[in-house]
Formats: sequence, structure tokens, C-alpha cells
Amino acid sequence: MDRPPSQRGGRASAVRRRLPAIVLAGGLAALAGCAAMTEAPAPRASAPIVFPAPPDEPRFVYEHTIYSSADIVAEAPSADFRRAVTGEQRLGESLSKPYAIAAFRGKLFVSDTVARFVRVLDLPAGRYARIGDEEGPGGLVKPVGLDVDAQGNLYVADISQKVIIVYGPGGNFLRRIGGDKWFDRLSSVTVDAAGTRVYAVDIGGVSSDRHVVRVFDATTGSHLQDIGKRGKGPGEFNLPRDVAIGKDGQLYVVDGGNFRVVVFDRDGRHLHAFGSVGKQYGQFARPKEIASDGEGNVYVVDSAFGNFQVFNADGELLLFVGDRSERDGPAKYMLPSGIAVDADGRVYVVDQWFRKIDVFRPANLAADGGFAARVRPKR
Repeated sequence: MDRPPSQRGGRASAVRRRLPAIVLAGGLAALAGCAAMTEAPAPRASAPIVFPAPPDEPRFVYEHTIYSSADIVAEAPSADFRRAVTGEQRLGESLSKPYAIAAFRGKLFVSDTVARFVRVLDLPAGRYARIGDEEGPGGLVKPVGLDVDAQGNLYVADISQKVIIVYGPGGNFLRRIGGDKWFDRLSSVTVDAAGTRVYAVDIGGVSSDRHVVRVFDATTGSHLQDIGKRGKGPGEFNLPRDVAIGKDGQLYVVDGGNFRVVVFDRDGRHLHAFGSVGKQYGQFARPKEIASDGEGNVYVVDSAFGNFQVFNADGELLLFVGDRSERDGPAKYMLPSGIAVDADGRVYVVDQWFRKIDVFRPANLAADGGFAARVRPKR
């Protein structure tokens, strides 16, 4: 694909005048390929990397990238000296094929479809753990989408087992929701903050009519209602991917095959939709996961464009960050898949190709502010 007009000038200035609160940054690009091993990233510049770039007012600051547990786990002060003397390398457990991410009070939960468990990266505590690498009802086979409620309970969509598995704040198994009766291809799960309702997306497929969002009671697992059906009309889906709950309880569903986001009220009544197929502002090529922030803005990852786009609650484009690239680097993506926004406004983006998580901090948040602030180990 060609670059969109924003990369050639002209329309960008008009958008900046219309949306003074947030300025466009980043760029759209061509379709991504399949995940693969890549060369190590180039050395990072010492100056802060901000979006948009000067002279525009920055809205996000690139903070750091996580490739393995070594980027999280704290170590003894003597470790740097020991490595300098012995030449030993700092080792950690690398991300195999990360897919989705959720954030809760400084903890990051990352589903890994190759490792077949969820990685827990506790940034403020400097600790690393696993969830679901066990036998029995709490064991995971192929975890994809996940979410966390306000109590810290983790909900994981297992596409192979066709169930949602719920774990307590300590990682202990609690219960299973769903099963073969309810899903063909379970792709994601979203839970409301109160932990009362679970929204599970069945992506369906060419031979399936289960292109639907199923709603369950989060405690009992009982089925409450379905939202949407297969089609391209108002409130219908073709290959739905993910759900986010907005500030006022509205539901935002990524309708991948129709290249749009469909919006419903908290009771599942269709309100409107935004987006279309294309390479211009606010359009989509391969939208995947979606998240929302405390101000009601909606963030959509597009794996073909190699970026994430930010919309307001009404679907107006505010910002996009990232470029598709064959070389790793801050905000450089080949196959981005997952996105999360924490309570402090930090944005976490997963790229399957580069096997990484990029972290962006709101420019108005101090580097040592919020739940996820900590002194990062050196690479």
C-alpha cells in the first residue's frame, strides 16, 4: 500500500486544527506477513522518543520494551559487576508468541499461544510468574484473549478448549465458563469492572454462523444473552475479534471482516459503527484487539498497518502511533496483535513478529508515576 495522505503532508495540518487536544503521529503502511525470528533491534537513542515528534506537543512517551522476564525481574546490585568481570549475559524467559495483554495495578498478563500459558510480569515488584501451566481444569492449551476485573481476577479465552478459564488474584484456578455448546472459535474475552458480566467473542469462520458476542454471568457461568449475528448490516458481524467496554458502559466490538467497530449500549442495543476498509484516516485493514481508557477513548490495533489508532467515544480519529517495519524499534511493528491501557493511561502493545511489548506513557504522567513505575533492569 502507499502511505496515507498524512505521511505526505496536506491534510495533517487540518486535522491538527480540528483536534487540538491530540496531534496525529505515526503512519499506516502495507500488510504484515507471518511471525518469524528477526534480527536484534538497533541501539536506542538516549533522547526521549515522543509522539508526535517535535515541534508538536507530545502526547505519549515511549518508555521501554519488554522481550523477556529479564526485563522485569529485579537482580542484586552486584550482578552488573559480575557480568562485567565474567562476560556472562543476563538471561530470562523470552516471549514465545505473545498475543493479547491485560494490565492491572502494574501487573501485565500476556497470553502466549506457543508456550501455552499466561505470563505474569509484575513491574513494580520486579517479579515474573506463570498462570495455566498445570494439569487439570486450570490448565491452558491455547490461550488467546484475556481480561482482568477490578478485583484482580483473570479471565482467559482458550480457543482450543472453547472455554473461558477464570483465575483468582493469586493465579489460583476458580472456574470454567462456556464449552463446545457455545463456541466454534472463541477469540477473546472481556469482563466488566465489577466482575459480573463476561463478554466472549466467537469469531466464527467461513462455515460457521456463530459470528457473535455471547454474554455470561461471571460468577455462575450462565448464559445471559447474545449480541449480534453474522452479516454486514447494522449490529451484525463478520469475523468479530474483540470487545472493549467504554467509560459509560458502551460496548465497542471489532468487526474484523466488515472493517469497522460496532458500538452497542450496555444492554446490547446497537447504536452506531465507525470505520471502513481502506488506508485513510480512521479506516482499517486488519483490525485485531481493542481497549479503552479512563476518558472514554478507544484504541484499536491494526496488524496490517502496524499501528494503533485512537478514537474518541463517538468514533472520531484522534491519534495514530506506529509504523510497519521489518526492523524492530520503538513503535515499529510487523504483526501487532494485542493492546491494553491501564488506569494511569499507559499503553501496552504486543507484537507477535518481534516478540515484544512496547510501553508508552502519557506525556503528562511522570516517569515515576502510576502503578507501573519502577527502575527497569538494564539490557
